[in-house]
Amino acid sequence: MTKSSGNLNHEVSDFLDLQKHPFRSEIELLRNIILSGNNKLTENVKWNGPNYAYENEDRITMRIQPPAAQVQLIFHRGAKKLEQPKAKLIANTSKLLTWKENDRAVITFKSMKDIEDFRSELSDIINDWINSSK
Repeated sequence: MTKSSGNLNHEVSDFLDLQKHPFRSEIELLRNIILSGNNKLTENVKWNGPNYAYENEDRITMRIQPPAAQVQLIFHRGAKKLEQPKAKLIANTSKLLTWKENDRAVITFKSMKDIEDFRSELSDIINDWINSSK
């Protein structure tokens, strides 16, 4: 298991304890990757999953419902519908990203190995996404 980030929110941990999700270890690894990737991110529960905000603006949400053999990271610009940028919000061409709109993308992980293999690439995507929010 990875070293725990100091930014883990105990309310999120308590929420996850109640879920008894089959991918709990994978979820914990993703929480730590996200929070250690950018120390200005804050963690809370929103939309029935761990959510990450930058300067109080929602940017990344972990989709853990329904409990299945996967976990998704949804990269977005918050709940309010905003005018679409003409190009994708970040220039990252990772095959991990499935673009839904120019300001919304999803990454799906189906195993711990996937997360571990793409850890560095995921950290780059997270930082690119947060930097696009500034």
